[in-house]
Parts: sequence; C-alpha cells; structure tokens
Amino acid sequence: MGTPSFILCGTKEAMDISFGSACHGAGRIMSRAHAKTEFRGQTIKENLEAQGITVRATHPSVIAEEAPGVYKSSSEVVNVVHELGIARKVARVIPLGVAKG
Repeated sequence: MGTPSFILCGTKEAMDISFGSACHGAGRIMSRAHAKTEFRGQTIKENLEAQGITVRATHPSVIAEEAPGVYKSSSEVVNVVHELGIARKVARVIPLGVAKG
C-alpha cells in the first residue's frame, strides 16, 4: 500500500541463478501483531488518501497490518533482482487504490 509495484520480465540467465524464479513481493519486516502496535489504520488511510490513493478495508486494523512501513522497499528488492539479471524492469506502477480484507 502506498509504494510502487513493478512489472518484470524474466531472463534466460534466471534459470542458472534462481531456477527461473523471481520474488513476487518485497517481504515483511515486522509481524502483523507488531504492526498493529506501531501503526493506526485510520492514520495510514488518511495519509494514503492525502497522496491520492483510495483505501478500502474491512477494518482499520487490517490497514495497520499492511502499512507501507511493514515491508521492505519494493524498489530496493526489485533493483537487486534486476542487477543480478534474474528479471528486467519493464514498468513501475504507482497505486491508485487499495482493497484489503
């Protein structure tokens, strides 16, 4: 939520490096329980909506569990995959809306 996503294209070299596999996400840096103690869902929603990103969730705690600060930087993770030759960056996609729950 609130961070860019990327469209990637796999490479032939990936078969030797990673058996043709690439990451599908940035990975969490804190648990859902910890995230709910660090973030308030309503605050995250307000911050994202101030950036023009529509947020809908079944409960504010779901937003807290998925706050942008809960994940590694998607840009940094994708740059590693790109630089290693596992996959090439095709497009960077900015979120317009998020649905959670």
